[in-house]
Amino acid sequence: MAIRDIRVVPDPILRTVCDPVKTITPAIERLVQDLLETVNDPGRAGLSANQIGVPLRVFSFNIEDELGYVINPVLEETTGEQFGAEGCLSLPGLWYDTRRADYARVRGIDLSGREIVVEGDGIKGRMLQHECDHLDGHVYIDRLEKDVRRKALRELRSPAR
Repeated sequence: MAIRDIRVVPDPILRTVCDPVKTITPAIERLVQDLLETVNDPGRAGLSANQIGVPLRVFSFNIEDELGYVINPVLEETTGEQFGAEGCLSLPGLWYDTRRADYARVRGIDLSGREIVVEGDGIKGRMLQHECDHLDGHVYIDRLEKDVRRKALRELRSPAR
């Protein structure tokens, strides 16, 4: 298993809608292990498979003393609202206030094919929505207000980065 390099914008895989995992294979087991090892660095909350170059619907998380993963996640419920700083490993150094639901619940499967549910509010709710967005080919700056998004894109293209 390995800590994998993170793909950064404008890598086209980050704009790819990821395919569902059809069968749990040794390659999927290795992918999950790599995702868990890669997200386990300090300061990392979540990591989707396309962020390490694999266009499959899998993400890992390391938040609130819980290390885990979800295969084929479906964001099935969100409630409330929060507005706060959000960043992304694929957009290093960019932090912008982003509007999200406060609570989120995701349903998927584990490596045994058993159904799992991961839910939370606050930062955990934000992470669940953020990772599901990645798997749908979106990055968080897509959710910013138009003028703030323009500023983020200018900053992203700045030669000083």
